Amino acid sequence: MAWGPVLDEIRLPITAHGDIVNARQEGRRVAAEMGFSSTDVALIITSISELARNIVQYARQGELVLVINHSNPHPGLVVIARDNGPGIPDIRKAMQDGYSTSGGLGLGLPGVRRLMDEFDIASEVGKGTTVTIKKYLPEIRR
Repeated sequence: MAWGPVLDEIRLPITAHGDIVNARQEGRRVAAEMGFSSTDVALIITSISELARNIVQYARQGELVLVINHSNPHPGLVVIARDNGPGIPDIRKAMQDGYSTSGGLGLGLPGVRRLMDEFDIASEVGKGTTVTIKKYLPEIRR
């Protein structure tokens, strides 16, 4: 694959369940084109699916941004999920396995953190949430 500019961005609006499917498909396409293994592609699209589902369920609308990072020392895929929803009142609690406000299994955000190489979350009650995850191309993982 020919490397383009240092960063390429793909913005995906998330407002309905169909957008989750679209985000998964676009994530699969981008990750495969970047050269990720089929296992890593599965981890990436699982994470994308969870983040998009959270946007639909809790904020009703937001966006996913896929950032293709070609630069050294950490080439890979960055996924930014942001919304202007209700925010998360207690991030520490939300990151605990088994914690759920929706009656689910509570595997969402902690699961995403385990699947990816980097995970960051920022949230403010009444203003929204931004989750940034990164998966590095295999040659630079530690």
